[in-house]
Amino acid sequence: MNKEQMCQEMKDHLTGTLIPFWRRLRDDEFGGYYGSLSYDLALDRKAEKGCILNSRITWFFANAYTLLKDPVLLSEAEHAYTFLKDRCIDHQSGGIFWSLNYDGTPSDKTKHTYNQAFCIYALSSYYEASGDQEALDLAFDIFHLIEDRCRDEIGYLEAFTVDFKPESNEKLSENGVMADKTMNTLLHVFEAYTELYRVSHDPEVGKKLEWILDTFADKIYNPQLHRQEVFFDRNYRSILDLHSYGHDIETSWLIDRGVDVLGEEKYRQKMAPITMNLAQEVYKTAFDGHSLANENDRGKVNQNRVWWVQAETVIGFYNVWQKHPELTQFRDAALSEWEFIREHVMDHRTGSEWFWEVNPDGTPIEGRPIVEPWKCPYHNGRMCMELIRRGGL
Repeated sequence: MNKEQMCQEMKDHLTGTLIPFWRRLRDDEFGGYYGSLSYDLALDRKAEKGCILNSRITWFFANAYTLLKDPVLLSEAEHAYTFLKDRCIDHQSGGIFWSLNYDGTPSDKTKHTYNQAFCIYALSSYYEASGDQEALDLAFDIFHLIEDRCRDEIGYLEAFTVDFKPESNEKLSENGVMADKTMNTLLHVFEAYTELYRVSHDPEVGKKLEWILDTFADKIYNPQLHRQEVFFDRNYRSILDLHSYGHDIETSWLIDRGVDVLGEEKYRQKMAPITMNLAQEVYKTAFDGHSLANENDRGKVNQNRVWWVQAETVIGFYNVWQKHPELTQFRDAALSEWEFIREHVMDHRTGSEWFWEVNPDGTPIEGRPIVEPWKCPYHNGRMCMELIRRGGL
């Protein structure tokens, strides 16, 4: 298989599987999209609707329309945006809730910086697709809210009550630690601000992108271990020996893309060695020639092949090869990873899309849902759309 064939297969997968699957989850009675499909493909119409899930679905259909120009996709994006605007966003205290009940009433009113970022990401893409100024205005409202309410003098904080009083960060703390700051939230604020800057060229957003890049280079990236640190205290001191392979390969291409959007040469020179180093280390330590392990927690490697990690691996390795065509091993790695996804991570049962995770040999790990608040079309849909664009289709 060559890169042209891979990109065409991804276009076929996007239009033939992912888009139809997520369209079927549309809730025309209460709005948004149904929040749960079990491993056994049982749809729960009364499951909670995660606001991150609905932000990502809005982003997905908006970008699919921008790429493919099918008016049906714009209709889906509008449906998703209307639910996001009318139900997920808190018009009293500001920002976006964590989750809603199936009928669109608030369930978990936590305000999390990570979640605010994904709302900006969705609103920016919907503005690009639709030209609706209201969406861009809402994106800037949340941008200013993050900058005014969700940070201290050295970085972004994590979790807040409904009226933005700080609370503990269970939602983005894992592996037995409780983090005051996380690489993951910083990364996705950067991703959201990249989209907002791309569609607006607002100089204030550009300055925040520069600040985040400096923070990644100076506080998140560990040059001795060739990785990012993941969980931190308030002063950006790492609190866990963890190498998150998926986040490192995702970061490598998201920062490269953000630097391209920003267009400042000094940041290209500052960040390019770091993103290259992240991708090379992941390739060397976590890629077995076919697929990528999940993470290394205090010396113990989790070998599960998680759906989103595999999707980000394709983009990350392909991105390295595009920037350095002489490094053909990264092209070959992207192709091999796609073959693994196609054969093992995709769930070929009628009415499904991708498994949550599989074993290194490709056998599915049973029991994990096909759809839930974190399992969405963001990673696999974005992989397809990135490769379609990069492949010139």
